[in-house]
Amino acid sequence: MAAPSALSALPGRLLASFTNCLTLLRPTTAPHITASTSASTSTSTARPFSSSTPRPAGPPPGAAFHGGQPMRRSKRHQVDRDPKIKILDKALYKLKFVPPPLRMGRNRYLRHWTIHRAWLLFRRQQREARERELMQQYQSMANACEALRTMRGPGLRDEGYLYRVAMEKKGVYRHGGVPIEYARMQTETPAREAWNHDWKR
Repeated sequence: MAAPSALSALPGRLLASFTNCLTLLRPTTAPHITASTSASTSTSTARPFSSSTPRPAGPPPGAAFHGGQPMRRSKRHQVDRDPKIKILDKALYKLKFVPPPLRMGRNRYLRHWTIHRAWLLFRRQQREARERELMQQYQSMANACEALRTMRGPGLRDEGYLYRVAMEKKGVYRHGGVPIEYARMQTETPAREAWNHDWKR
């Protein structure tokens, strides 16, 4: 059995060894302080249970040194992008503008489906009526051209003279004019300015 004097000295020895361990864990060298961070690191103290140097307190990574606001490009360095590229970018990559899917009950879904089908039926009727009207106009022009092709005259002119004169379209686009479709150079993409409203004759 151990002596009473050795048992009484045991807590003191344990406390001394624990204190030595704490001094070994503390950093022996002070953190490197620069001129820009001397004011911020002067108040920081070493942590007793850490073997690494404390991080100096400074501005956040994305902030500038003037006022703490993030740095932005000046307006003269900003390049205005092409409007067509902006539209493509918005349509392809701006997914937050896509509306969420509809979540409806059975009765509301049936009402929505009925209205949607009625609207599609109305649009189809409009499209078919427009196609019938265009077809009637085309057939009327074809019948008129066929009548001109088989007609004789005027005077001693042979058959088809009026049809050939009508197909030449002289004077339709004024004297020596051209169709409006050929007034602008044909390009693959539309112009940045669709119409010049400031043009004057």
